[in-house]
Amino acid sequence: MTTTIERPSAAESSAPAATPRWELIGLVALLFGTGVAYIWGLGASGWANSFYSAAIQAGSVSWKAFFFGSSDAANSITVDKPPMSLWLMSLSVRIFGLNTWAMLVPQALLGVASVALLRATVKRRFGGAAGLLAGLVLAVTPVAALMFRFNNPDALLVLLMIASVWALLRGVETGKTKWLLITGMFVGFGFLTKQLQVMLVVPPLALTYLIAGPPKFLTRLLQLFGALGAMIVSAGWWILIVEFWPASSRPWVGGSQNNSILELTLGYNGFGRLSGDETGSVTPGRGGMGGDMAGGMPGGIWGETGIFRMFDASQGGQIAWLIPAALILLVVGLVLRGTTPRTDGQRASLIVWGSWLLVTGLTFSFMAGILHAYYTVALAPAVAALIGIGSVLLWRRRDTYWVRVAMAVAVASTVAMAWVLLSRSESFVPWLKWAILVVGILAAVALLVPALTRGRLAAASILAVMFAGLAGPTAYAVDTVNTPHTGAIVSAGPNTGMRGFGGMGEGRRGQGGLPGGMQLPVGMQLPAGFPGQAGQLPGADGGSEMGGTARGMGGGMGGLLEGSAPTAAITEMLEQDADSYTWVAAAIGANTAAGYQLATEDPVMPVGGFNGTDPSPTLAQFQQYVADGQIHYFIGGGGMPGMASGTSAEISAWVTENFTATTVDNVTFYDLTQ
Repeated sequence: MTTTIERPSAAESSAPAATPRWELIGLVALLFGTGVAYIWGLGASGWANSFYSAAIQAGSVSWKAFFFGSSDAANSITVDKPPMSLWLMSLSVRIFGLNTWAMLVPQALLGVASVALLRATVKRRFGGAAGLLAGLVLAVTPVAALMFRFNNPDALLVLLMIASVWALLRGVETGKTKWLLITGMFVGFGFLTKQLQVMLVVPPLALTYLIAGPPKFLTRLLQLFGALGAMIVSAGWWILIVEFWPASSRPWVGGSQNNSILELTLGYNGFGRLSGDETGSVTPGRGGMGGDMAGGMPGGIWGETGIFRMFDASQGGQIAWLIPAALILLVVGLVLRGTTPRTDGQRASLIVWGSWLLVTGLTFSFMAGILHAYYTVALAPAVAALIGIGSVLLWRRRDTYWVRVAMAVAVASTVAMAWVLLSRSESFVPWLKWAILVVGILAAVALLVPALTRGRLAAASILAVMFAGLAGPTAYAVDTVNTPHTGAIVSAGPNTGMRGFGGMGEGRRGQGGLPGGMQLPVGMQLPAGFPGQAGQLPGADGGSEMGGTARGMGGGMGGLLEGSAPTAAITEMLEQDADSYTWVAAAIGANTAAGYQLATEDPVMPVGGFNGTDPSPTLAQFQQYVADGQIHYFIGGGGMPGMASGTSAEISAWVTENFTATTVDNVTFYDLTQ
């Protein structure tokens, strides 16, 4: 057996080594290629998620709306998330004007920054090859290619989570308290981006420092409390301002039933996601619609929970390609570092990325509440880091027989995963799974033969392994980049042929139906008006599944998950004498209101917030607004039939009973000044 001597990384050497030319070329190619891929054709997605686009527009013209994350510049209600991710896009729109590029390019740049920071974090302990591979894997992960080209909060969340690990590992190196405080600050900013989802990375961070931090145990514990304090301060200042600001002069906290950011944090956006009891949800109750799904549907509306949930038809193509290999490399990497000192930086890296993958993956797998496929982007950095780290660690020890076997098993598991995922979309590059199978088998065999992992033949083996591992997700990512995505729920990659909730309201395919990629049992039918039942909503004459007509036709009144698309005639009508009103119109549901607001760039009141279930405004408040001449039109329809809250239903009933309906391009309007 040949003994391989591991070379210390730059961080472990007394003096940093100069970056080799091949690494510089690889870094430029990686970042330039990522930037081009993420920016390419952004304009095709239009307003992307109109719910957030409307808030971005509002924040670009009103600093108050900017601060609170209001859906409209008149500050009637906020979006159902903190506003930090909106701030970047609103500033861009304020500078460059309201258009798709000004809104989405900052998201793409967050993607490039995430790839760069992950690469730098991994390189610090494992060298340039590991860093470049980790960055490449993140860049081509399908769900990452989707979310870094979309206007949801997840793009900023991913960058901040990576940054928290970067700072934590610097703390493991030095033991200095400042790095723990910086770690807490990044987590706090993550809270202001997407609330409790960022907390999934906190246990991995704390565990890693407790195990590997250089100071004595009590000092490490005190430093972690300091990090907790930094997290509370960096997020708490905004929460305190919102909570103590007089409710009468700030917007309603969207997604809450009692106008409280704390309620939103702990309820609808917090523990409700775990238990499924999400007050204010469009489908309240466990799993979103009761345990039996009001009709015997297994697993509830968001799909069946369980250990293999990340591999099912909804989530699998987004993130699962390299999860088996990442887990194998994690275990083998920990074994290889098993006899090193407690403070070993390489083992600390494996612990933090590995526990990130396990904690987040298991939480997503067993949570009973709302789970969208794009949430899995939170797993992408951990998977990418483990692939980069583990591949290099094992390659350096490839002269050891059992390590070669482990590498071959990792390749084989990746090939099997690619075969399963690509078989779900038979019409999508049908030859690819066969190519991956053949090349993957050859690569696995090559790893078992020592002669094929040395000299010039080693390069061929490495290329074969990379093709087997990255061809599938790269193909999905390319499809994602070349396909427009709109609506509240989006997914990466081609149509898998399954009727998934992820397609509902998504402009690229319009696959209505069930969540989690489930099929309806034979003979079972969904309730009338349930999402995905095309043609059952008022005005849905061959158009969008969520009500109204197809985008760009007959007014496009929108609905729960898809923004409205007003015609030129409707836009002109709303803009007439717009300066005389606080809101040019009001509509039930934020997405219904969003399209009209984006077309006119004037405030449109989203009655009831995103779902139409928030008690904002009350009927009395709405009547007072009308009496004061602050609202010009009320737009009929919107939201989901039978799913609006009592307040929204009361307002709609009062308007229809007291004002005359007028139809413009198949959309019903009520002039509240007549």
